Amino acid sequence: MAFVAKRCGVKFKPPSIVLIYEDKDTKKLRQRIMPVRNFSQHSDCSQAAERLKNNARHRAYLEGVSLRQLERLHTVLRDRLRGRTLEQSLASLHLDPDEDLNKLGDEELARKKAQMDELFERNRKRKEDPDFVYDLEVEFPEAGDRETCSWDEDESDDEF
Repeated sequence: MAFVAKRCGVKFKPPSIVLIYEDKDTKKLRQRIMPVRNFSQHSDCSQAAERLKNNARHRAYLEGVSLRQLERLHTVLRDRLRGRTLEQSLASLHLDPDEDLNKLGDEELARKKAQMDELFERNRKRKEDPDFVYDLEVEFPEAGDRETCSWDEDESDDEF
């Protein structure tokens, strides 16, 4: 049997991952609810996602779902166990350019860094890309009010 994943989501009571998929043989949409067992507010989401993806009962259904997507769903479940609302949990999954990353805990900082790495890889230009330019030179507009720095004023290198 072949299955095509259409949508993924979470169910909070009982904690479960919900998958809506299409059965290629019958062309019907079906729903599969996969309970998340032995999961607490201190669980590692990446390990839980790997366990679910490698589970013999669910493996065929989750082939089209990325491990990153499963990690995000587990993060939403864990945040609910920690007392966060759905809106707070979803907001923490998005990158805010004005957010001070120095104030985050280790786990949340690692999550943000992984998101930044993923975004970088998605936007990176490779040699195989059709719009790749090897030696791109960009002229930046001259700003009338340049900021001066004390380093610019000191021209002597004798201090070193």
